[in-house]
Amino acid sequence: MPSFDIVSKTDMAEVDNAIAGIEREVATRFDFKGAKCSLERKDQVITILADDASKLTQMHDFLKVYFTRRKVDPKALDFSKAPEKASGDSLRHEVTVKQGITQELAKTLVKLIKDSKIKVQASIQGDELRISGKKRDDLQEAMALVRGHDADQPLQFVNFRD
Repeated sequence: MPSFDIVSKTDMAEVDNAIAGIEREVATRFDFKGAKCSLERKDQVITILADDASKLTQMHDFLKVYFTRRKVDPKALDFSKAPEKASGDSLRHEVTVKQGITQELAKTLVKLIKDSKIKVQASIQGDELRISGKKRDDLQEAMALVRGHDADQPLQFVNFRD
């Protein structure tokens, strides 16, 4: 029976490359001269340290631009936590890089697929979703449906088996 998996993975090597590019740009820009702005990644969390709110906003924009340049979807960034005060007037903001499909998103996708009446079965397997059906065309139709759905994180289709 043909099947495929829907996953959400971010290439952390490309995230590191994007962060290195941002650090190079911050070091060479005139408006950041003398500013103490930095980025640091530990596991799935990127910590941004900026002198003030305007520089923090610029750092957020840099993250989005450099992620796009490195072909990493900026939707993988979770800016939900509010920036917090650090030493002096500086701000610290922790941005999470999303990995895996959350249970809420998985349930939403399963409901979307079942409501569409496409003859496929969807099952949640940890942080991924397995879609299986009798015909390859039904699976491709399910892929198109999921691509059209506006998920709040990047989704990839892997392990397509006939």
